[in-house]
Order: sequence, then structure tokens, then C-alpha cells
Amino acid sequence: MKRTYLFIGLILAFIGYAGYFFADSVTPYVGIAQARAATRSVQVKGLPDKSVAAHMEDDSFVFSIADEDTGETMLVRYKGIKPDTFDEAYHIVAIGKYADGTFNADKLLIKCPSKYESQKGKVTV
Repeated sequence: MKRTYLFIGLILAFIGYAGYFFADSVTPYVGIAQARAATRSVQVKGLPDKSVAAHMEDDSFVFSIADEDTGETMLVRYKGIKPDTFDEAYHIVAIGKYADGTFNADKLLIKCPSKYESQKGKVTV
């Protein structure tokens, strides 16, 4: 009987441990205003903001995004090089934290119009 309780206790401890780290690794989508107030890593989706020229600054790629709904803009600093598909982007998802007036992105997801969009529904053999 003691082994059964020990086994159940270990399973519950493992589930609790896994749940804690899974919840911590989830990064929610938020708007620009919520990203500025967030205390943890978040995902922000925005439109490329052409009012600020995208450029390299030291070892970071710096650009601006605009909120689709509110038009609010935010400067993004991505530690890395400019993604190849950045110029064709129609949406950008930045994953990171806001600090010191800039959103510091660890990852960028560039959403571009697909070259296959015009062929949607067509099957070629």
C-alpha cells in the first residue's frame, strides 16, 4: 500500500513539475499597449511601420511595428541580422520583452504573402 501512495505521489509531483514549466514557457499574444506593461516574455503582432527606417545598430536589427487596430507604434530591437523576407512582410510577430523604451525581441516571425496564393485551388500534374 505504501508503494502505491509513493507511486501516486511521484506521478502527481511530475505532473505538477511539468505543468509549472509548460505554463512558464507559453508566450501569449498581446497588443502593443499590453506588451509595454508585461513583466514576462510576450508575442506582439504588428504591421511594418515605414515611418522608421529599418537599420542595423551595433549587432541588432532595429525597426518599428504598428498595431493593426489602434495604429500605435513601437520600436523593436532584434539581436540578430535582418531576416531575408523582412522587406516583403505584411505582418511581423516579435517575441520578447519590453524594456527601456524598446521591445527587445529574441525571435521574429515574418509573415509574407505566399507565392502560391494566386494558385490556390489549382492542381497541376
